[in-house]
Amino acid sequence: WFVKNPEWFDVIVVDNMFGDIITDLGAMIQGGMGVAAGGNINPQGVSMFEPIGGSAPKYTGQNVICPMAAIAAAQMMLVELGEAEAADRTEQAIIKALTSGKIKSLGAGRMGMSTSEMGDLVASLV
Repeated sequence: WFVKNPEWFDVIVVDNMFGDIITDLGAMIQGGMGVAAGGNINPQGVSMFEPIGGSAPKYTGQNVICPMAAIAAAQMMLVELGEAEAADRTEQAIIKALTSGKIKSLGAGRMGMSTSEMGDLVASLV
């Protein structure tokens, strides 16, 4: 049901191995590993938020990676920290950037702009 009707699920609680599998599947449904953010929530302690696709070291220094996953991870962190207004503004900026028509693709090197330029676009919309 996760693939056919993902909107049925608000929260999925599983152990780490199955969480990785489901998170990767969810990432592909929403647009790919490079644009998905994830969070490991610890209600009693420190939580961790990250781009699901990892660090992509082969692209280091090339300024070609889509920063949306990292920005979305920061937005998720803001929610967890109770910074609702900042989280909402960040989420709306991501949506506006993605629907602006300025971004050609979310793939590495195919965005029509650099990583820095895309980050600047989102920042200008916050």
